[in-house]
Amino acid sequence: MVHRIHYRKKYPSDLTDEPWAIVAPMIPPAQQNNRGGRLRTVHMREVLNTLFSLNRSGCQWDMLPHDVLPKSTVYDSFAQWRDDGTWTKMVQAWREQTRVQAGREPTPSASCIESQSVKTTEMGGPERGDDGGKKIKGRKRHLLVDTLGLLLAVLITSAGLDDGVAAPLLLGHVTPDDFPRLVTIFADQKYHNHTLDAWMAEHRAGWRIEIVVCSEGTKGFTPLAKRWVIERTNAWHGRYRRNSKDYERSTESSTAMIQISNIYLMLNRLCPGDHPAFHYRKNAA
Repeated sequence: MVHRIHYRKKYPSDLTDEPWAIVAPMIPPAQQNNRGGRLRTVHMREVLNTLFSLNRSGCQWDMLPHDVLPKSTVYDSFAQWRDDGTWTKMVQAWREQTRVQAGREPTPSASCIESQSVKTTEMGGPERGDDGGKKIKGRKRHLLVDTLGLLLAVLITSAGLDDGVAAPLLLGHVTPDDFPRLVTIFADQKYHNHTLDAWMAEHRAGWRIEIVVCSEGTKGFTPLAKRWVIERTNAWHGRYRRNSKDYERSTESSTAMIQISNIYLMLNRLCPGDHPAFHYRKNAA
């Protein structure tokens, strides 16, 4: 099928040919109804380019630049891939490829867990609360990453939820079958929690939480051994302005936006220095 081709000036966030070749096989087929449904008339590469542009620039859905696709065309794909697990599958596939390219095993033996409280907007939405310690009203992003800083799991909750209480919910998204080599999870003192310890003993007996703390007498911010990688991941995600606050109505969309940021980071690692001229081929899938 020949898709409608959209020629325009290239944005820095656009997929070039090499990463698009990696992405294309993972694009789900168009949803169809019992009578066959409508065939796609837009190029899916341009759908992803629009999503990456929104994620990186932080613009509103209704204020997308006029030379990319409109919300009415793109949002359905974003929501479909959020709900059917496509973003999660992409994270898994490219995390394993990125690890192998870096000389690691496809799955990690160690990971880091951390939370980040962020403000929400006046628009509201579910799962909002107060983080009394950080004086932030909004949501928390609970992340689990490997020692390269690549995303293993993400959970969005109210900012008022204690980290030790949220950890079983986050770790429930990863299993020993998914990560057969995983043993150690590095964490800070927030995860020294009896409820979490009991959950780990019952549900993840082969895994252990290792608490990493600052040396006695340390003042100010000091990167902690093993745990600094997750702080770096939060900094990476912070470059994507859609993550400067939690702008999403639903926590599911918030999760997807973090996944999209991490996906783009991994594509840049898998295809470093790939900057050919922006070009579409007529019969591209």
